[in-house]
Amino acid sequence: MGVDRVLFYDASKLAIVPMGFCFPGYDKNKSDLPPRKECVANWHDDLFEAMPQIELILVIGMYAQAYHLGDQREKGVTETVQNWKRYINRNNGPRVLPLPHPSWRNTGWLKKNPWFDDEVLPVLRGEVQRLT
Repeated sequence: MGVDRVLFYDASKLAIVPMGFCFPGYDKNKSDLPPRKECVANWHDDLFEAMPQIELILVIGMYAQAYHLGDQREKGVTETVQNWKRYINRNNGPRVLPLPHPSWRNTGWLKKNPWFDDEVLPVLRGEVQRLT
């Protein structure tokens, strides 16, 4: 995002809203389980309604993309991120920028998709700088 630690933790500028408000545990392959459905049902809609001033939502990973983009998202995370212009330029509501989930497991994804560093990261940094 191109921000320092002070700005990252400034709650008046940035909000970090996880899809689940608790760690759901691991599956048999030691991968994170999906966010628990009751978190979305009990918290997300109310939380976002309480923050109408939001101008940009970073939609990180497939679960966040499913929640924020619904049927408008593409078949997979890569395709959704590739079509980022479609979401950030929408006319209603806050601008949305779909991103892959940051993880050590995504090193291969980043190598296979060099367009992300060249095309999306500058927009991400520019949007965050503009809004903060």
